[in-house]
Amino acid sequence: MHIVIVGASVAGIRTAQALRVGGFDGTITVVGDEPHSPYDKPPLSKEILDPASDRDSVSLIDADALASLSVDLRLGVRATAVDIDGKLLSTDSLGQIAYDTLVIATGMRPRTLFAAEHFSNVYTIRSLDDSRAIRAELSRGRRAAVIGAGFIGAEFASAARAHGVEVTLIEAQDAPMAAQLSAEVGTALAELHSHHGVEMITGLQPHGFGGSTRATSVTLSDGRRVPADFVVVGIGATPAVEWLDTAGLVIDDGVRCDETLKALGCHDIYAAGDVAHWDHPMYGEPLRIEHWTNANDHAEIVAADILGTTAPRPTLPYVWSDQYGHRIQIIGRPALGSPTIRTGAATHGDLVVGYTDADDVLVGALVVDNPRLLMKLRRAVLAGEHRHEAEATILEATPAAM
Repeated sequence: MHIVIVGASVAGIRTAQALRVGGFDGTITVVGDEPHSPYDKPPLSKEILDPASDRDSVSLIDADALASLSVDLRLGVRATAVDIDGKLLSTDSLGQIAYDTLVIATGMRPRTLFAAEHFSNVYTIRSLDDSRAIRAELSRGRRAAVIGAGFIGAEFASAARAHGVEVTLIEAQDAPMAAQLSAEVGTALAELHSHHGVEMITGLQPHGFGGSTRATSVTLSDGRRVPADFVVVGIGATPAVEWLDTAGLVIDDGVRCDETLKALGCHDIYAAGDVAHWDHPMYGEPLRIEHWTNANDHAEIVAADILGTTAPRPTLPYVWSDQYGHRIQIIGRPALGSPTIRTGAATHGDLVVGYTDADDVLVGALVVDNPRLLMKLRRAVLAGEHRHEAEATILEATPAAM
């Protein structure tokens, strides 16, 4: 049996590992479009940009562990199409690769802005090359404009301030991450940026760039110009599925999959990680989750289904962000509720927010610098605790704040 995995990042490599741990002794080919040995993605906007760190990359798997997998790793190779009837993967440089089972783990492509490609100093953060180029800009630039105040933009802003670079953070919403966390909590997170000397501009759209080959400013929708030595764009990403246009798969905000992560209508094609839009067994609806932990979970589920073993139970969505020496952790799905429980402040490192739905059931939580409380709230979300129970859990952990 020959399993071909398209994507050499977290979901792809972890799937290969889970298959070997599960006893699969057939052939595994991993195709990755980047030339670099598999590396971890979260450090791209964290450790690699940190002036206190000399790390140029963070390996996803060390050389010995990679060798022990006995996989045929093909780097710098881009998948271009799939023939699902002939069971053939087409590539840009290796021709066609026959497979028995295909795992699609191609991740995301960062969104960017119109005309950004004309400027050599307008960046997104999605690859190791992106982070290396931005780190070089941080060593010589004095002013940075950041478009988008989600976690990528926020983490870059934090790193830039640590380099002594002036930062203007531009967010189209009225508060950072308002759609995901509420305007109230977004405003609380914005205070963390302001506290560290970042200029926040909210409620305005970027309309273009000044300069010729290098951007010298960002033009906003009110006509204002924000001067910048370089620009980082962090406005989200889209599933990397353009190469599947002619495959005949169901493509809807990613590859649509069932609860086992099989592509709908296929018995021999799976998707894993950010690209998978699957029937989430915990929530009973299709979800696509762009979290590092989700990619790891998917690898175990895919491997179990291929091997015919019992799949692990799905876990709650979880994501974290490191900003200005603080760790922000989010569990569950805050967007399903409202922030009805709140104590502390992000600037003090003790912000806690509980989100409850229309039935007053806890559906998500945000915690700053309190991992023990996060674990308690994880259990509370899983148990479907009501607001008063969750408040008691928070009161027990942070009595002074309450």
